[in-house]
Amino acid sequence: MANRLQFEASPYLLQHAHNPVDWYPWGPEALNTAKEQDKLILVSVGYSACHWCHVMERECFENPEVAAVMNTHFICIKVDREEHPDVDALYMEAVSLMGIHGGWPLNVFTLPDGRPFYGGTYFPPRKWVSLLADLASAFKSHRPELEESGREFLQALQRTETEKYSLGSGDSPLPEFSLLKFYESLEPRFDRKFGGMAGAPKFPMPGIYRLLLHLYAHGGIPAALAFTEFTLTAMASGGIYDQAGGGFSRYSVDEHWFAPHFEKMLYDNGQLLSLYAEAYTASKNPLFENVIEQTIAFIKRELTSPEGGFYAALDADSEGHEGLFYTWTDEEFREALGAEANTAAAYYNVMPAGNWEEGRNILYRSLQDPAKPAQQNTDSQIQHERKKAELWNAMLLAARSAGIRPGLDSKILCGWNGLMMKGLADAYRSTGKEQYLSLAEANAEYISAHFYAGGKLYRTLKNNKPGLAGCLEDYAMLIEGLIGLYQAGFNENRLQLAKQLCADAINLLFDDSEGLFRFAQPGESGLPAEKKDIFDNVTPCGNSVMAHNLLLLGAYFDNTEWTDLSVSMLSRVSSLIQTEVRYLNNWARLAAMQNTPFAEIAISGKDYKEFALGIDSFYFPNKIMAASELASELPLLEFREPEGDETLIYVCFNKTCQKPVSTVAEAIDILKGVLTGVPL
Repeated sequence: MANRLQFEASPYLLQHAHNPVDWYPWGPEALNTAKEQDKLILVSVGYSACHWCHVMERECFENPEVAAVMNTHFICIKVDREEHPDVDALYMEAVSLMGIHGGWPLNVFTLPDGRPFYGGTYFPPRKWVSLLADLASAFKSHRPELEESGREFLQALQRTETEKYSLGSGDSPLPEFSLLKFYESLEPRFDRKFGGMAGAPKFPMPGIYRLLLHLYAHGGIPAALAFTEFTLTAMASGGIYDQAGGGFSRYSVDEHWFAPHFEKMLYDNGQLLSLYAEAYTASKNPLFENVIEQTIAFIKRELTSPEGGFYAALDADSEGHEGLFYTWTDEEFREALGAEANTAAAYYNVMPAGNWEEGRNILYRSLQDPAKPAQQNTDSQIQHERKKAELWNAMLLAARSAGIRPGLDSKILCGWNGLMMKGLADAYRSTGKEQYLSLAEANAEYISAHFYAGGKLYRTLKNNKPGLAGCLEDYAMLIEGLIGLYQAGFNENRLQLAKQLCADAINLLFDDSEGLFRFAQPGESGLPAEKKDIFDNVTPCGNSVMAHNLLLLGAYFDNTEWTDLSVSMLSRVSSLIQTEVRYLNNWARLAAMQNTPFAEIAISGKDYKEFALGIDSFYFPNKIMAASELASELPLLEFREPEGDETLIYVCFNKTCQKPVSTVAEAIDILKGVLTGVPL
């Protein structure tokens, strides 16, 4: 018989709908039942592409005897961490306070009122049953001790970010941030041999390299670009990148970017599109353009819904084996490529006995040793190699499409769609390929029509109708995506919606007492403590993204309250940025923007799109652009309606504009002059 999860929209929860465990979804019913029945709560958090989540389900949650113990003594709540990042964040912090290294599956035990007192990650069956029995016994015999433990953990969880991290007041002037010191703080962690940050496992961490690109452009640090280019080349050459089909896996288990954890997440690929687009603009490295093209082809082929939304993830496993879909035996590889196999095997390092587990091969490209002189290939050699690889990849894709595919998490998450929307917009701005812009615009239409209704933003859909309420991540990342999309296609509806969502976020989520945004609306989640996030990790935190949004929208709409709020938020974390650049990388990029000339560029006239692409071809990240052929009420375009066929470009700094120019080259010369210190 199916349990309550059968009525949920999340594919991860639906995977558990036929477990013998009497699962509840997160919500008032489960929390109220626990209080009414005076039972302990098990909060079990995972996600559809999590390998060990599936293992624990198979070993424990599908076992009727184990389920009977769980049902007798606990109210069991199954949570999709991607639907409820606030629930995941709070209980992950609780486990950390217990001195346990967190991860997924996350299993946390709480008192009937939700106060956590014990937790962990994966438990094998025997240990899990023993733990369940011990906790049930302790609740009967030693409840006062559990109550005291829960009280202490809750007290720690309820501390504000200001108390935990000694944040500033927000009303003090910004310090003079040193871009060189930001670089010097990151540099000791560089892996000079394999790229990325030293150690394993290795996550892409796009925010760090976007910061390094900014330090290159506005800090005059060529080494920042050189290391970023090396890292992005290493990633694109490794097994973390799907050589045949495009798109990146979540992380590499080793330091070489060789063996990935094969799940593919929308949020990684959206951010990496933005990163590779910026790096292509800065370096003109043709490999990066190829990565952009191949990754977008993967997104269109495998993660795009018929309506224009983007799905959340692809599983790591197929047929019960991790990576089976993406790896090859020598025989399979040769069967797929026929006469091309020998050359392709050398290109992708395919070995007769396999280069990975169980005789299978992960496709990867050999990376040039940075200590040796780079091999200088001619343009014609590079073009020939690329054409050959395109042929091989088409043959490999055709062969593997006949296999059993990894599971698709068809959940559409508002915030993650914002990241991909921006990635596509950035890809268009760096390459000029209209199909990328069209895909982003279709996504914006879909999200606007389905996820924003009655003045409220939603995180998910359920039966194609609004589902869970939007949290900070959704507001922040969708606003960021809309701003990026406006600067690609200059559809003012995108910018107006971003403005409205920003006002909504301030009204619903901003905590005046601490000067930061909450994870979720007060009282919306049912959690025993309120959570705010200030640290940038694999994705940037909602507060740092909102601080960027406030700066940009404040500049677009001449709203000094919003620009002042951005400065105030940055001021609060300024002391942390100085010592923790790696984990406040998006904040540091905002600090760099505040400390270097910020360009406001207005383009007016019939050639505005071509002119905008021309300006975007020069890497100057510290800017916003507004453009239109006709009259506009945007402050940057006001009173700048063109006369005749001429297209004019106005380059402004700190609300002071230079004489308008009529060519892209003249506008770029102004920007170049700013970077080299030429007085305006």
